[in-house]
Amino acid sequence: MNRKHFLSSFIAATTILPSLRTLAIESENSGFKIPPYLKPGDTIGISSPAGYITPEQIQPSVVQMQSWGFNMKIGKTIGKRDFTYGGTDEERLADFQEMLDDPGIKAIMCARGGYGFVRIIDQLDFSEFNRNPKWIIGFSDITVLHCHLAKNFGIASIHSKMCNSFPDDWAKAEPIQIETILSIKNALIGEEMGYHAPSNSNNRFGKTEAILVGGNLSIIETLAGSPSDLDTKDKILFIEDTGEYLYSIDRMLWNLKRSGKLRNLKGLIVGGFKVKPDDAGEEFGKSIYDIVLEKVKEYTYPIAFDFPVGHQRNNFALKCGAKHVFMVNENGSVLRTF
Repeated sequence: MNRKHFLSSFIAATTILPSLRTLAIESENSGFKIPPYLKPGDTIGISSPAGYITPEQIQPSVVQMQSWGFNMKIGKTIGKRDFTYGGTDEERLADFQEMLDDPGIKAIMCARGGYGFVRIIDQLDFSEFNRNPKWIIGFSDITVLHCHLAKNFGIASIHSKMCNSFPDDWAKAEPIQIETILSIKNALIGEEMGYHAPSNSNNRFGKTEAILVGGNLSIIETLAGSPSDLDTKDKILFIEDTGEYLYSIDRMLWNLKRSGKLRNLKGLIVGGFKVKPDDAGEEFGKSIYDIVLEKVKEYTYPIAFDFPVGHQRNNFALKCGAKHVFMVNENGSVLRTF
């Protein structure tokens, strides 16, 4: 990926008020609570509420986050395995609950995605977390939690790469790997963040300001009608997915359209979509661009395609529940936090 196509670490705020670092604040005009930003010496917990992962596989992330000045607490699910899961439902539930309730842990990084969070989400007790919010980090299957927090508590969270995406050797890592990992640090410490994507002939121009929500499309669709159903009204929605057929993506977007999730948006961001090739003789005949634009043709909000978020190397950290400025014009698209 050509680095000039994407801008990370936009322009760091020169000063960050101490109150923003130490207190949960309410995002301007949103009702969403922003957890306290981290400072050197704070502790980040690592838990595996979905797929399994080994202690060796998380080690590069532990070393890197320690180099940022943070202490690390490794959850009991790291190294546990119950078939595809990072331990049994009971083990994953207990480990994540402990981290939610521990006042010494200021952020929780999910070790990896996969599948499994939906199996425990309704058993988690968010009472202590709601009183004392902390940053929760992850994407893919962790979209379940991003949506649940937005729907039920109005607490911001970080959609980003997880432990299994940190490079083994930082010195040999590609620039895009370094930039995306550093975007997690920037999100955690409260730096102003912004990203740029190149122009796309399918983009729709416009500018808006709103709360950002979203994540994995298939997860968002399967949460419809549940206690974690994502409210998209007056929001900027971002979507991404991987390993799906084009007809499946079409079906999921029809669900979003028919359920009203595309009707009252302030803006739409379409990230990476890695699709399965059509089966021979079963060609769908539409591109991702065709599929999306068909569903939003009667709406007027700005739309950006090929944004640097998703199951890909250029997957930058985004703050779900934080207010953003989103602009699309002939030069491309820009998304930045306030």
